[in-house]
Amino acid sequence: MLPFVPRLFPDITPLQASRDYRLLWTGQLVSQAGSALRLVAIPYQIYLLTQSNLAVGLIGLFSAVPLIVFSLFGGVIADRIDRRRLLLITQACLALVSAALAITTMLGVASPTVLYLLTALGSAFSALDTPARGSLAPILVGRRLIPAAMALNQMNNRVGAIIGPALGGVVIAAFGISTAYWIDVATFSVAIVAIALMRVPHVAGVEHPPVLRALVDGWRFLLARPLLFSTMGADFCTMLFGTTRALMPYFADRVFHVGPEGLGLLYASPAIGATIVVLTSGWLSSVRRKGAGVLASIVIFGVANALFAFVPSGAFLIACALLAIGEGADSISTILRHTILQLETPDELRGRLASINLLFVASGPQAGQVVSGVVADAMTPEISILAGGIACVGVAFAAASLAPQVVRYRAPLEEPVAV
Repeated sequence: MLPFVPRLFPDITPLQASRDYRLLWTGQLVSQAGSALRLVAIPYQIYLLTQSNLAVGLIGLFSAVPLIVFSLFGGVIADRIDRRRLLLITQACLALVSAALAITTMLGVASPTVLYLLTALGSAFSALDTPARGSLAPILVGRRLIPAAMALNQMNNRVGAIIGPALGGVVIAAFGISTAYWIDVATFSVAIVAIALMRVPHVAGVEHPPVLRALVDGWRFLLARPLLFSTMGADFCTMLFGTTRALMPYFADRVFHVGPEGLGLLYASPAIGATIVVLTSGWLSSVRRKGAGVLASIVIFGVANALFAFVPSGAFLIACALLAIGEGADSISTILRHTILQLETPDELRGRLASINLLFVASGPQAGQVVSGVVADAMTPEISILAGGIACVGVAFAAASLAPQVVRYRAPLEEPVAV
């Protein structure tokens, strides 16, 4: 066997080395697949009730606003209390939300208003759940295995996002919408049991400042570290300029003439590219210049987007390949950014930094949908995607120029020596 072949596949050492991380990861894999069923069922149910694309689009608003608002304090809470206990609470609450979706659907009272409110409630609990989960993994595996754990977390997310929607369509067609919600409840139950079985050491004797001061401390820590702020800001700007999902119906209909089936392939191509990357991400653990890797990935993402604008009508598969390449590059960037964040953040601040990162991650694509649509209406969709791709390349060079720490950064994987 060639020497480089073992490094091609994900490094599963964190799963082998830590029983508690294995429980956390496995429970989340099952739960992610179940949640993906819910994310298919809600839009479909609202469309059946309203026959309105706008009504379906409003799901994003009711999801994004609570996620952004509550994530401000989710990290503060994650840094103040036992993160394992917090996960048990948030997972139980998310399971209750899915149960409410199932029950209201079975009783025939699931109006769009009810679905919107339950979507917002679930998003609020997710804003508390995500920082706790993101800040828990590093202390379970140790500093040396953080890069591999971040890659495994991304693999978890991507695989769940593929399995869930595929299974969701089958379940809804065969058994109905409420069954999809009940399956989501069952998967949350698996995650709750896994978390309950974990043994996480709780650090006692840590002084916790008042809530508002704790929130300010998190932002102060970020702003004082150009490396972290620049990588988060670069990702936000990349998504702001490079999000193209809203334009895919136009390209499917007017450019490639492939109909709804082809539109499905355009939407699936990024997920395929991302999945290929995370399933072959073993080499990322050995990348020492992770900051430069983030910027290089952004450049590849931008170039792939820009080239997409020039694809002729008869080259549909090339268009799909470019979307896959772009999202694959973004997945590399995500893994490297999360690794840098965990390596450079002390444990007592990890929850707050995870919540701030969630703000950047959640708001960038949402705002990007608006930007791409505005530019497309003012000019053309082709120009919108081309300009966005060029802007992404500019973001990478601007970050390298304004924050040279990003390019120079080499990840220290040794555990800090206690003094």
